Amino acid sequence: MKNIIRTLTLASSIVLAISGIATATAADQKPGGTVSEQVADARRETQILTGFAMNPHLRGLELAVTVDGNKAVLDGNVEDNFAKDLAEQIATGADGVKHVDNRILVDANYVRPKYASSERSFSEKAGDATISASIKSKLLWNSHTDGLDIHVNTHNGKVTLTGSAGSGEEKSLAGRIAMDTEGVLSINNEIALIDKSAKAKAGMPDAQAGKPVSDSWITSKVKSSLLFTRGVDSFDITVTTREGVVSLSGVVNSTAERELAIRVTQDVRGVKKVDVIGLKVG
Repeated sequence: MKNIIRTLTLASSIVLAISGIATATAADQKPGGTVSEQVADARRETQILTGFAMNPHLRGLELAVTVDGNKAVLDGNVEDNFAKDLAEQIATGADGVKHVDNRILVDANYVRPKYASSERSFSEKAGDATISASIKSKLLWNSHTDGLDIHVNTHNGKVTLTGSAGSGEEKSLAGRIAMDTEGVLSINNEIALIDKSAKAKAGMPDAQAGKPVSDSWITSKVKSSLLFTRGVDSFDITVTTREGVVSLSGVVNSTAERELAIRVTQDVRGVKKVDVIGLKVG
C-alpha cells in the first residue's frame, strides 16, 4: 500500500511541477488581462495540456491550446475524428471552460512525430505510474484478488502482470480488472499458477474478505473503483452504503455501462448487496 501512495504522490508532483512551469511561462507571454486573469488562463491551458499528455490516445501528438477566460481554442493535427473529439472532451472538462473552439485538423495521412531521444517524458512516466497505481488499488479492494501476490508494471499504457494466483479463474479475473482500467492499451498476463496448499506453506497472504470493513470504507472504494474503470462515467453515479448494502443511483449512457458499474461494485470487499433501483439508463 505504501508503494501505491508513493506512486500517486510522484504522479501528482510531476503534474504540479509541469503546471508551475507552464503557468509562469504563459503568464509572462499573454499580453491582455490582469495578472490574475493571465494566471487563471495559464492554469486552464496547463490542465488541458496535461490531460492530453496523460491520455494514451493523445500522448505524443502536437496539439496546442489557448485559453481566454472561459473559452479554449484547440489547434493541431490528428489521424482521426476520435482523437479530435477526445481532445475536445478533455478541454471541455477543464475547470472554468465553457466553450471550446476545436480547430484541430483531421488528416488520415498524419504521422505522429518521432523523437530522437528514447527517454520517456515525465508525462508518459506519470501516466504509466497512475495506471499501475489504479490497477494495484483495484486488486487490493477486490474481494477475490486482495490476497493475491501480483505485481504490476506499465510501459506506454501496456501492462504486464506477474506474480502468482491459486487458479486460472483468479488469474483471468486479475487480467480483466487490469484491462478494464482507464488508460490501459493492452495486457500481458504472466501470472503464474501455484497450488493453494503450497501458497499456505510458503506463508503467502490470504484474502481478507472475512475482515469487517466500514460503510464509509466501502463507499470510498466503490467510488474510486468506478473512477478507475474504463467505460463508466463515475461522476454521474451516486454511491451510498448502509450495513454493507451499496446503493447506486444516477443516469448512465447504456445498459452495458450499468452492468459494468454493478459488477465493479459487487467485487469490492465488504459489499453484501448492490441496490441499483435508482441507477437508470438515459
